[in-house]
Amino acid sequence: KTDDGRIIGKISFYCKALEVSRQALYDYLDRRNNPWKYEQLSVEMQKIHNEDECNDCYGRKRMYMALKLKKEAGEINISIPGEATVRKVMEQIGLIHKPCRKPNGITKADREAMKSDDLLHRNFKADKPCEKCITDITELKAKDSKLYVSAIFDCYDVTVVGLAMDTNMKAELCIETVKNAVSSYPELKGAILHSDRGSQYTSEKYREELKSARLVQSMNSAVGRCHDNARCESMWARMKEELFYSRNRKPDNYTVAELKTMIWRYYMSYWNNRRICSANGGLPSAVKRRRYYEELRSAA
Repeated sequence: KTDDGRIIGKISFYCKALEVSRQALYDYLDRRNNPWKYEQLSVEMQKIHNEDECNDCYGRKRMYMALKLKKEAGEINISIPGEATVRKVMEQIGLIHKPCRKPNGITKADREAMKSDDLLHRNFKADKPCEKCITDITELKAKDSKLYVSAIFDCYDVTVVGLAMDTNMKAELCIETVKNAVSSYPELKGAILHSDRGSQYTSEKYREELKSARLVQSMNSAVGRCHDNARCESMWARMKEELFYSRNRKPDNYTVAELKTMIWRYYMSYWNNRRICSANGGLPSAVKRRRYYEELRSAA
């Protein structure tokens, strides 16, 4: 309306109507062609967003941690602002993500089976790898059947140390998970393995496998108290949100074989090695674990 400030006579009227000062208008005219001061920051955010398919679920906290990690590694050379500014920039370039689902448990307790004590008491933190682990089962509905996923997470750095999948949720699925975990991480022997009180975990076959693997069993303190294994439920929710629901696709769009491939890649490639985890102080699980062993070697 002011023809870039050249129509002087109308500026007072426009500023009064818009409730801005004349100086604010002149300041805007001076800087409007200047490059956006967060241009380089937004470029780096886009790169992080595009590095992995599931990175589009990063919120302000994980995006901030990812930027700090890259700066520490010398991959970027820009000043990293606070989390509030990171969120503001994410909003402006359309990277804000809003989760929309809550987890639901599927395992059923066997009230007559012998139970084990709760050795964790909701303390899901560990001082070293392979000290405490948690395990659970989740269900996905595929095109041709249901797929049940069983995993063991290390409480130290949330690494998936054991993973198994099948079209049923019998005790054999949990036993296979334990076998895979001990095969990949022999140092697990002697660790606490915590679960809910599902019939799979109270079965004699499962207990015998734990005894053979020299793992110490721990269970929820009472039937129906989901918070005793809330860490596992949270991880299932993140997997489903990042792989499916955040991008408006459902598991039943895929066959069991396709889901197995997607979930295996998600946990064993992305989750364990590249995904920024706020519980790890902004480090991927593999980086936190590597730094732990590097510190041990340097101390020795």
